[in-house]
Amino acid sequence: MQKIHAAITAVGGYVPDYVLTNAELEKMVDTTDEWIQSRTGIKERHILKGEGLGTSDMGTEAVKVLLEKRGISPLDIELVICATTTPDMQFPATANVICDKAGMKNAFGYDINAACSGFLYALTTGAQYIETGRCKKVIVVGGDKMSSIVDYTDRATCIIFGDGAGAVLLEPNDEGYGIQDSILRSDGSGRIHLHQKAGGSVKPASMETVMNKEHYIYQEGQPVFKFAVKNMADVSAEIMERNGLTGDDVAWLVPHQANKRIISATADRMNLSEDKVMINIDRYGNTTNGTLPLCLWEWQKRLHKGDNIILAAFGGGFTWGAIYLKWAYES
Repeated sequence: MQKIHAAITAVGGYVPDYVLTNAELEKMVDTTDEWIQSRTGIKERHILKGEGLGTSDMGTEAVKVLLEKRGISPLDIELVICATTTPDMQFPATANVICDKAGMKNAFGYDINAACSGFLYALTTGAQYIETGRCKKVIVVGGDKMSSIVDYTDRATCIIFGDGAGAVLLEPNDEGYGIQDSILRSDGSGRIHLHQKAGGSVKPASMETVMNKEHYIYQEGQPVFKFAVKNMADVSAEIMERNGLTGDDVAWLVPHQANKRIISATADRMNLSEDKVMINIDRYGNTTNGTLPLCLWEWQKRLHKGDNIILAAFGGGFTWGAIYLKWAYES
């Protein structure tokens, strides 16, 4: 009997209309377009504007694109997993809200939070439901409204993040295509360098935490950068070696879009030329859980059945990992 793999069979994506350029940020904080581009590679990012709009709204739009592309009903979906660091609210799960807004009334859903690595964690988790035969159609959403936790007076973080969401459909495949292997790791000691200080059970929201701006992203740039460069590159090389792949065998690297220098270091470690690397950080910034599916959405017309693809990410926690998959269809 052929092994069942979880294959991506459709991709959808969504970014908000409003574009926040480096030129606009120059008016908000002490920074310059040259400084931002030289250190991050970012030129602009999309921001979700509008009263009462959250991560679920972007995720829902991405799901609708996916369903239309695949030509299936929302009632066919059995499970939705949403990877997000900025849920609509503490509870219920944003996945549940997306199910409601997109009409996926037969699906159960839940969220995964592993910071910027969340989409990798969710994709690996969703694959288990397919591989075991528990489900036939699983949607994995990755999305964040990072603007909701960014301090736009902090020039170290406000230049980095944008808003957006992507979604992939997983279905069974018995031809050998789909997710082949994954390596997921975490090191909780890294939390001191990248976290949100208040709003959780350790430090609930109060007037004091709001006044002290403790509900925004806190990041110590240098230790985060050093850890990310090493570990995202290491895990990408490890999954290639474990599966007998060389740079020549890999069609595409889909890297988390946190920093252009981290992306380049990972590609170098894998012996990949830049023309094999999906890069959209210049236009979207770091959309956290949205980066990987948004890359797949934008590049899908250039993907071919059988392509070897490596997805790699690094996030707060610290969390990091890589997935090796064989693309399952011609777009």
